[in-house]
Amino acid sequence: MGELLRLEKEQGVATIIFDRPPANALASSVLLALAEHLNSIENDEEVRVIVIRGEGRFFSAGADIKEFTTIESKEGFSNLARQGQQLFERMETFSKPIIAAIHGAALGGGLELAMACHMRFVTKTAKLGLPELQLGLVPGFAGSQRLPRYVGMAKATEMLLTSDPITGEEAVKWGLANAALEEDQLVEYVSKIARKIALKGPLAVKHTLNLVNYSKHERYAEGVEQEADAFGKVFVSEDGQEGIKAFIEKRQPVFKGK
Repeated sequence: MGELLRLEKEQGVATIIFDRPPANALASSVLLALAEHLNSIENDEEVRVIVIRGEGRFFSAGADIKEFTTIESKEGFSNLARQGQQLFERMETFSKPIIAAIHGAALGGGLELAMACHMRFVTKTAKLGLPELQLGLVPGFAGSQRLPRYVGMAKATEMLLTSDPITGEEAVKWGLANAALEEDQLVEYVSKIARKIALKGPLAVKHTLNLVNYSKHERYAEGVEQEADAFGKVFVSEDGQEGIKAFIEKRQPVFKGK
């Protein structure tokens, strides 16, 4: 677990650092390590706030595409989607605040993870997006359901269908991020926010986090389940396999609608 994620604790704040160069890709082993860290933090009374950030060039540039080549069935892909969905739902409903500090890029699964955090602070030039359709795929970790909640239906549809990312500054404008900062200011700014929250009463913080989750619409869970099913269907399609193959071969995919 230590090879994939580092955990540091200071002044009531636990910082989880992705350290899987070069892109901090979210392989299933990384998701498992993250879940184990959350297990260790949840009942630790000394930890009041959690910060998640990436080491190196990126927060997380997405899922581990090469890992996808080891899965053969629709059910396997759908189960992978549900694994990520369940973890990110746990994060969004976690009893302690989780803050994402995003630099470089949060793409695909990286952005889906960031959207499961309670707050997102970004660098001004960071790139945030869901580029799955560029590979002939769809988001699998509830990205199709969370993104419209933050940026609205029209902007979410644009981002999904074009695969174009937005900058950190644009993310603040659209409501996807709380604030955009210079690269050298991000970590200290987020630490300051986290330490401020850590001084609040833990019971009040826990109930507040629970209350804000009531803003989810009543069909959210249904949408997440439909996403997992679609994730499996498109992966085993001809276009899905072509998209993955083209990505690995570093070429433009040729989609046929099959």
